[in-house]
Amino acid sequence: MSKKNHISETPATQFLKAHKVAFTEHPYDYVEHGGTSESARQLGLDEHVVVKTLVMQNQDAKPLIVLMHGDCKVSTKSLARQIGAKSVEPCTPEVASRHSGYLVGGTSPFGLRKAMPVYIQETILALPRIAINGGRRGFLVQIDPKACVEVLGAQPVQCALAE
Repeated sequence: MSKKNHISETPATQFLKAHKVAFTEHPYDYVEHGGTSESARQLGLDEHVVVKTLVMQNQDAKPLIVLMHGDCKVSTKSLARQIGAKSVEPCTPEVASRHSGYLVGGTSPFGLRKAMPVYIQETILALPRIAINGGRRGFLVQIDPKACVEVLGAQPVQCALAE
């Protein structure tokens, strides 16, 4: 039996298996501050299909997750308006890790430490497959983006800005 590059389970892969979400594993060499452009380059993917998981907070410091195309950034003004918040801003890395249970650079929307509302850029749902963090640095999983709505209750929003 040949041993393929096996990734140990993460809370994210356990969550996906428990919810019967089909996924494929895509390890790559994590590069500090490399972001989605680095993972896309190494895995030969279009950065638009690599989805980043961003931990943000509203004016009351209530955390939320935003799923965004790798080649876009979040319009926090537009997002705040759509979710009925006064303001939305990214969490600091320490706060993001505390909320999600993951290291920044390895944050997955699946298997979070704390339940948080999840918002997904609407255009992501039009893609046939996406690559999203699998719960650790240097590890993406490919899934059907509709799984984000089905198992996370992700709410579609329009808040993408070209990077």
